[in-house]
Amino acid sequence: MIQDHLDKIEERLKQSEAVKESDKAELLTLLTTLRTEIADLSQTHYEHAESIVGFAELSAREATRREKNPALLNLSIEGLASSVQGFEISHPKLVEIINTFCTMISNLGI
Repeated sequence: MIQDHLDKIEERLKQSEAVKESDKAELLTLLTTLRTEIADLSQTHYEHAESIVGFAELSAREATRREKNPALLNLSIEGLASSVQGFEISHPKLVEIINTFCTMISNLGI
């Protein structure tokens, strides 16, 4: 299930006409690293991993819509950022990736 969500994010990013190619490349690179970090997290905190990926998918969907809704985009980004709270010590790379992802997704919504 987690991998399905990550696949959907990847496909959405690849297909989006609203995202510049350079941003796509950077987001897809982040997504590759996120896959590894989420796989590690899911071994011990599966439900948290599901939440993180779910919010990441929602954020990517909102950021790549043709007609963006800034309120929904902000809510999805806030949810994504909140979903990694508490993992700063045990999974610092995951938190770093999500923070970068949130920043990039937020900038796409502008």
